[in-house]
Amino acid sequence: MGSSRLAAVRLLAVVAVAFGLVYIGWRWTGTVAWDAWWIAVPLVLAETYSLGETVLYSLTMWNARRRSPAPPAPEGLSVDVFVTTYNEPVDLVLRTAIAARDMTYPHATWILDDGNRPELEVAASRVGVGYVTRGPEWEGRPRFAKAGNVNNALFRTSGDLVAILDADQVPEPRFLDRVLGYFEDEEVAFVQTPQHFWNVPPSDPLGTQAELFYGPIQQGKDGWGAAFFCGSNAVLRREALMALGLTRFSRDARGAMRAALRAGRSRLQDLLSQLAVREPAAMPVAEQALAAVRRAEGQFRRGDVLAEITSELRSAFTSALVQAPGAVPAEAAPGALVSQESPPLPEDVAGELLAELDGVLERVDVARTDQALTINPLDTTTITEDMATAMHLHAMGWTSVYHHEVLVHGLAPEDVGTALSQRLRWATGSMQVFFRDNPLLVRGLSLAQRLMYLGTMTSYLSGFAALVYLAAPVLFLTLGVFPLHADPALFFLHFLPFFVACQLLFQVSGKGSRGLWRGQQMSFALFPTWIAATLSGASAVFLGRHVAFSVTSKTKQATGTGYRHVLPQVVVTVVLLVASGVGVARMLAGEASAPATFLTLGWVAVDLALLSAALRAARYTGPGDTVVDPVPLSVALLAAQAVGDVLDGDDALPTTFDPTEVPLDLTVRHVPRSSPWPPSSPHPTSP
Repeated sequence: MGSSRLAAVRLLAVVAVAFGLVYIGWRWTGTVAWDAWWIAVPLVLAETYSLGETVLYSLTMWNARRRSPAPPAPEGLSVDVFVTTYNEPVDLVLRTAIAARDMTYPHATWILDDGNRPELEVAASRVGVGYVTRGPEWEGRPRFAKAGNVNNALFRTSGDLVAILDADQVPEPRFLDRVLGYFEDEEVAFVQTPQHFWNVPPSDPLGTQAELFYGPIQQGKDGWGAAFFCGSNAVLRREALMALGLTRFSRDARGAMRAALRAGRSRLQDLLSQLAVREPAAMPVAEQALAAVRRAEGQFRRGDVLAEITSELRSAFTSALVQAPGAVPAEAAPGALVSQESPPLPEDVAGELLAELDGVLERVDVARTDQALTINPLDTTTITEDMATAMHLHAMGWTSVYHHEVLVHGLAPEDVGTALSQRLRWATGSMQVFFRDNPLLVRGLSLAQRLMYLGTMTSYLSGFAALVYLAAPVLFLTLGVFPLHADPALFFLHFLPFFVACQLLFQVSGKGSRGLWRGQQMSFALFPTWIAATLSGASAVFLGRHVAFSVTSKTKQATGTGYRHVLPQVVVTVVLLVASGVGVARMLAGEASAPATFLTLGWVAVDLALLSAALRAARYTGPGDTVVDPVPLSVALLAAQAVGDVLDGDDALPTTFDPTEVPLDLTVRHVPRSSPWPPSSPHPTSP
């Protein structure tokens, strides 16, 4: 974004926010229909929310950053390239792996197969790339979907930097050369590049291209030091990821030990009270154990090493147990001295003591885990591990870079059902982070970073606002319940300046980004998805409900139209049309004000225009011949040949594989660094 355009954006941002404050102030102070508060208050709250989103968008655009080209990639960096896959077609995975293998900067390429497919392992060896899958330590334990897959590979590789590509995201040969130069700054944790989809027609009926996000919005966040990691098409510093994993483990371990010591102290106090009545002879054991827990709490407050606290507590418990007559069998405590001055404790009491102390120790011993990995570099608490990981890296003081250049070409969903499933996963994961790790409460983030993350998360609350914007006109047209008391002319005088300023801000800030109107439509029309995501994210955090990670299908999943996937939007469209007819009839019968009716009909027209995007998406049956696959033919042929050889049984399953020992000149040669790729790409290749 040039300086003149940025100045215009800042001016429009000030104007839009100023008009918005005037409008919302007027709405709250003199127009709320309190006699119909049940719809009037939700409406003015929805409008206030919309103003808040305008403020956050304005802040994002205020500092939009257009970076200079990155320095040349330094020599000598060790880079691992991860191609993540679960159940995608083998030939599709190989297309990406071969293109990744042939990137010009020296590196090692690995297929991370979470589907553990022998045929893919054989194919990987044929094309000269590594293959990583999970080991037996993962059996019966939480897998954490893609985050777990990448974390597993991080402990099986050793590159200084890690590039992550989804199975369908085919990189250009120069991808690494264009972004590695940023890592000369030792504080950079990751570099994110745009996600671009080659199978989307110019009309983009599913709204998947997201050029506004992978452009002005990411540039704005980058200007505030809060560019997002988006899961693919990015390069990350291993040191930063490992530091994050260790920090999170330490934080979680300290929290767990604090809670365990508090619970153990409470439990031992209860046990001591019970023993005073049931078996006074056992009280000294409980008293010694309780004193040991209190000492451990003191050590914890002083910041002692957690392992040492656990070790000393175990020794204290053992000492207390072996001094109790009959509390511990001799074979359970070698060398124990059993007192002969008092009778042994009853077996049930001795067993209860042993069980209680074992329970306290088990909870305090934070090194124990039911997970395959003790340390998880990528965040595993949400299904949008990318956003959560980036946020916590920023909180630790690491920086990020958004490199605005299309260097990777991927596949977008080709039917509305798959597209909605993908958006639901993104939104649900974002709301998980919102409720569990709200950026306003995360220590270490700057105020600007908090607001940048908050703006993305709260955007999914728009589903509730849209529901109100749809319900209010229907209630007036059918029942005569109007949610505001104002003269239509006065309403337009306050509302139109705010509305027009917002649209101008949106158009000027997004200049050059295609699909701006489609983006507005989808943001409104997908209100059922956003509401479902918010409720799902909240239930996952507050009720402990499991949220499944759904892998986005890379092949078309349905034929014909997809109206069943947008049934709520179809129903609402019909309701709006019927309500409009009823409203006109009521106006003609003299039961409703003509100005208010015309105002509401205009409102309905805007709603219908926004909802039409969902109906158009339902009719979409794929791009057909309107798009061209940018993957070089030689790469596609080699992938197909490798799959064919595996199916023909030409290769036995390898027992071990080291990609550094396999020659890379199978068929596809390295492309010179100066060569364009693809030769006729219509997309911008410079920041």
